[in-house]
Order: sequence, then C-alpha cells, then structure tokens
Amino acid sequence: QVQLVESGGGSVQAGGSLRLSCAASGNINSRPWMGWFRQAPGKEREGVAAVYTGGSSFYADSVKGRFTISRDNAQNMVYLQMNSLKPEDTAMYYCASSTRWLGSSWSRPYGYGDWGPGTQVTVSS
Repeated sequence: QVQLVESGGGSVQAGGSLRLSCAASGNINSRPWMGWFRQAPGKEREGVAAVYTGGSSFYADSVKGRFTISRDNAQNMVYLQMNSLKPEDTAMYYCASSTRWLGSSWSRPYGYGDWGPGTQVTVSS
C-alpha cells in the first residue's frame, strides 16, 4: 500500500495560483494512475485531473486550460498547478493512486485504492 500526503493548499483570491503537492511513501511506478480529486461541502467527490505513468494527462472540463497535473516518478511526487483560480474551485483536494487501468474512468473515485487525507483550497472573490 502507498501512503499519500497532500500539501500546498491555502487561501487565495480569485485569479491567483496554488501548487498542490502529493508525496507518496512508496514507489509510484507501481501506481500507473495518479489523480487529484476535490470535494466541496454537500457535493460529491469529483475527479479534477489524472496522469498516467507514460505522461498522458486528463482533466475535468471545468479546469482545462487552468490546471496542470504532473508526476515525478523518481521523487514519488505528484503535483497539481492551479492557475486562474475561481471561487467555485474551493474544496478539499485529495491525491489518489490506482494500480488498475482506468482509461475513461479516471475521474471515478472507485477506481483508486490509495487516498491522502486532503488539503483545503479556499478561493475568495
């Protein structure tokens, strides 16, 4: 099992940027899929972005062009660069990993077996 810990959350004004980091305790080469999810109060957890081990990345329509996911397999790290933040981006953000092939299901939480405790992102208008 891989343990994940997120960092980098905080409070920012609309239009600002944050970079989230996810540190894995184990070798993420065994986790072909790494993803970022978010959950706002009263809402379901939703997939924000995912990156496959080969480097292909996938994004929710709501964040395309603003967020960038990346992974550093050598350092067992995953990042989420968030630019042009909006108040609707306010949520708890979670890092997750999967040993399974997800493909078009990358945004479904059930495909991921390892989760971090989350980091809060708050965007004010």
